[in-house]
Amino acid sequence: MLKSQMKKIRIGDLLVQQGKITNLQLEEALVDQKKSGRKLGRALIDLGYIDESELNHFLSRQLNIPFIDLTKHKLSTEVVQKLPEMSARRFRVIVLDETPSAFIVGMVDPTDMFAHDELARILKRTIKPALVCEQHLLRSIDMLYRRTDEIMDLAGELGDELAEGDIDLARLVSSDEVTDAPVVKLLQKLFEDAVQVGASDIHIEPDEKVLRIRQRVDGVLHEHVMNEKQIAPALILRLKLISGLNISEKRLPQDGRFHIRVKNQKIDVRLSTMPIQHGESAVMRLLNQSSGIIELDNMGLDARFLKQLRRLVHHPHGMVLVTGPTGSGKTTSLYGVLNELNKPDTKIITVEDPVEYRLPRINQVQVNSGIGLTFSSVLRATLRQDPDIILVGEMRDQETAEIGLRAAMTGHLVLSTLHTNDAISTANRLFDLGAEGYLLAASLLGIVAQRLVRKVCDGCAEPYEPDAHEQAWLKTMLGEEEYEGFKMMKGAGCQYCNQSGYRGRFGIYEILEIDKELADALSRGDLEMFANKAQKSPGYRPLLRAALDSVATGMTTLDEVFRIAGEIKDSDTATEELLEHELELQLKQSEG
Repeated sequence: MLKSQMKKIRIGDLLVQQGKITNLQLEEALVDQKKSGRKLGRALIDLGYIDESELNHFLSRQLNIPFIDLTKHKLSTEVVQKLPEMSARRFRVIVLDETPSAFIVGMVDPTDMFAHDELARILKRTIKPALVCEQHLLRSIDMLYRRTDEIMDLAGELGDELAEGDIDLARLVSSDEVTDAPVVKLLQKLFEDAVQVGASDIHIEPDEKVLRIRQRVDGVLHEHVMNEKQIAPALILRLKLISGLNISEKRLPQDGRFHIRVKNQKIDVRLSTMPIQHGESAVMRLLNQSSGIIELDNMGLDARFLKQLRRLVHHPHGMVLVTGPTGSGKTTSLYGVLNELNKPDTKIITVEDPVEYRLPRINQVQVNSGIGLTFSSVLRATLRQDPDIILVGEMRDQETAEIGLRAAMTGHLVLSTLHTNDAISTANRLFDLGAEGYLLAASLLGIVAQRLVRKVCDGCAEPYEPDAHEQAWLKTMLGEEEYEGFKMMKGAGCQYCNQSGYRGRFGIYEILEIDKELADALSRGDLEMFANKAQKSPGYRPLLRAALDSVATGMTTLDEVFRIAGEIKDSDTATEELLEHELELQLKQSEG
């Protein structure tokens, strides 16, 4: 009866009858459907004619089947994997629950009768459909169809093969024809699993008795432990071969890179090997070239900050610095700036170590200190190439800083990075490098400091009430009046975020524009005056305050703010002591 009911239903006509869309919108969606091959419902959603949630609840009522919110439904990996991943992705379905006589299956399109028949054939049981959101379904598939079991099986297979004793390891891992070799298949599954969960790095670390494979997801490492420690040399050897490194050298660190394609995504892999106590470790940084370069509008800056940044980087000459610790997204931000500035009438040259993303029309130079191709030597040659804009990967020494500042003073826009905790302390660092005050005053346009913070998982976010210590800290930072309207969210943990409560990261920023007063302080070398003037600068908003703004909008948590607060050291000791004193008073009041 359900099948006959579904065969008769015409989603488009019903939506028109119920006044959800117009006839004209239906016709346009049908034309789009024919061109793109998408389902009609998806076409209507993408064209903006109906909200996805509204459409799902409408279909649920019309088909008389439940709508399941996957963000709140507890899924069992064992039950989900009863259906092969290929079929789940092909038909846009997921097994929700199992009964003795049937499988309850979440479907994006429950009217797809071919999918019904195929699912019944594969699962060999009656299918009871439920409606699910496509976006949530795809995220669930990515998290629950992990490659962990396959990786363990392949590791065991490779371990058994190496244990036989008569295996030629070099032949096993070097032949391009041996694509079915366990080591090749194991690496393939490692990359597939890493890309599926959005890992930025893969660590291969042989220990005394085990092999540890760790993936960094949203800045946090997740570990898999394998008993087959003997497979580590085979993995490292294969990675060295495809990176063009010296396979006979095991005593020295080596760096290389190679390209792979995983799930139709082009991944650029940077490999670093290092001799350790129990063999060689390898760390691979995964750069997804298919995702494209981030645009300034997608950097997470609010309208005011974005306007400030654009004003800085569209200046015809001068220096703009992006600062922060390692892994704070400085290079990504600069690539976003270059992406906007990259025009046919603008000559851009970059000096990088290493070149992370390839950009068309931009002349990118890879530093190689081994042959004397240093930042400073390349930068000198760059000035003879008639550039308009120069990007220097990092200000590492006095010579590089001085050349960059002089280039900025003589008609070039210079972009670079520096490792400092915040915008204000950047002046200290530049003076430590030996930069002259008059050069800084004449050349420096502005400083952008940034951090990456973890984002609250939208699949399990729920209101959060701070404890007494957190309340006291917030009242000290915000004041009583602002604290009263302060609302927070925290992730409870779900299958989407691997029970962490976080999914994804975003940037928080502070921007300091160098005005006349700040330039005068730099020219005199008066760092105390510079810090005082910077804190009172009208457009300046500290990183910590930007982080708290993100907490107030439910994007991140206080834990992430405390992490940032621990990294940022206020240059004003009196301010630190005052905050500590006020915090103690607040705590005493709350405990009393």
